[in-house]
Amino acid sequence: MNLPGPVLLEPPELHALMADGTADVQPLAVDSVAVARLYGEPLFKLPHDLYIPPDALRLFLEAFEGPLDLLLYLIRRQNFNILDIPLADVTRQYLTYVEQIRKTNLELASEYLLMAAMLIEIKSRMLLPPKKSADGTEPEDPRAELVRRLVEYEQMKLAAARLDAMPVIGRDFLCAQVHIEQSLAPRFPDVAPDDLRAAWADVLRRANLNQHHTINREQLSVREHMSIVLRALQGRQFVEFHELFDVARGQPVLVVTFIAMLELARECLLEITQAEAYAPIYVRLAYRAV
Repeated sequence: MNLPGPVLLEPPELHALMADGTADVQPLAVDSVAVARLYGEPLFKLPHDLYIPPDALRLFLEAFEGPLDLLLYLIRRQNFNILDIPLADVTRQYLTYVEQIRKTNLELASEYLLMAAMLIEIKSRMLLPPKKSADGTEPEDPRAELVRRLVEYEQMKLAAARLDAMPVIGRDFLCAQVHIEQSLAPRFPDVAPDDLRAAWADVLRRANLNQHHTINREQLSVREHMSIVLRALQGRQFVEFHELFDVARGQPVLVVTFIAMLELARECLLEITQAEAYAPIYVRLAYRAV
């Protein structure tokens, strides 16, 4: 809550006008013709029944946020030591300010009156001879509690000022936001090694059902089978994994074909994809951006 300060200014011309509401006061002309403009219309003479409230043109030079704020202001303005406050001078100035508030708004002055009573009580306790405690120690300074509250309040006020001085989003700067539209391409999940091994085991199981007893030696080339796999994928978007294996040619050819596929995948010439877990595995030629 912001409260008015101790200095109030009232133009002396206003008192003369308020003393006699029918006074014919002619201020300087506006636009060389009219004395004023009311809702855009020129006003050539002030109304005789013009009434201006007593507080209409009061100017408050200071604003405080409570009794501690006012008390701290009076101490710092006169460079008093906060640990040794001259209560007589400070209380006199404080009561002057409270009297100004009480004239305008008694409700707002209530908490200030409470602090004034505390200051007067502290001053009266300082005038009385100090009473020693039961254990013989020196009594506490009556101003100690007030000093503690003033020091804590000043620390909080300085901390709040530092926080307010920090840059705040929306007040001191704005966050720039840029929206970039991107085409969302479907991303298939990566094939896990266990899924690839299971598919390979299924191919071997099916190959065992077509065993031959003819024994011969065949020269098998991985590069050749890499070309065979690439030709099989040419012009086709997706091919199931098992379609690339010729089961009738036996396990040696299956092994070489599988190695050829791994080499092609390592060289990023083909992609092995799977739509979801336990779904069929598909193979296609790798897409290369031009």
